[in-house]
Amino acid sequence: MSGITVQRVLGSDDRQGVIDIIEQVFQKEKNWISSAHSQIPEELDADQPFSWFIARVNGRPAGVLRLLYDPPLNLPEAYHVTFVPGIDADFLRQQGRYVEIGRFMIPWEFRRNHRIALRLMRAATEEVVSRDYTHFITDVFENEQHSPLNFHTRVLGFEVIGRHLFGDLNCGCTRIILTLDILKLYSRVKDSRSRIYSELTAGMHSLLEYKKRKLQTDIPKS
Repeated sequence: MSGITVQRVLGSDDRQGVIDIIEQVFQKEKNWISSAHSQIPEELDADQPFSWFIARVNGRPAGVLRLLYDPPLNLPEAYHVTFVPGIDADFLRQQGRYVEIGRFMIPWEFRRNHRIALRLMRAATEEVVSRDYTHFITDVFENEQHSPLNFHTRVLGFEVIGRHLFGDLNCGCTRIILTLDILKLYSRVKDSRSRIYSELTAGMHSLLEYKKRKLQTDIPKS
């Protein structure tokens, strides 16, 4: 399955592909939402605080990922959030600039092809790094049948920072809050010969090295 393409969603055809995937996965398979159409705005442009990406395999919609820039780090009290010791919203703000990964889904027939998820993550990473964001933050469901928790933590290097019991999706599982320091991940895998990490960082080495040098230059000297 070499014909994987990923692009940012701007036109009506791409939007319909996103709706079809959301309907298949979140609405019919998971029963987490009541309407797929309400998940993505009718009008999409570069000035909005989010980006949608769609992956295709030989032209067929095969994956979706949404980015939300500068998400609120103080979640509603109704969500019953608990952070691990030493971490709170103020601590996170001091670490860098965050982008939330959400609505990350692969239809069941493509789930064994991990390259789809990696290509979506590569597109997302390139987008946020080029905008001078430094961290991802996301939720995954604990003990859910198709939870990507192990993929996020063991492969990508996300770190668990907290949990919350409730959210905007109709699921009874506890939400695990994860963050990823993008340049920290790059420093760990840049010399790796793993095909997984090569897939994730392909074509971004110059950009990531530039951001790494810039960050080091911007650190105040004591």
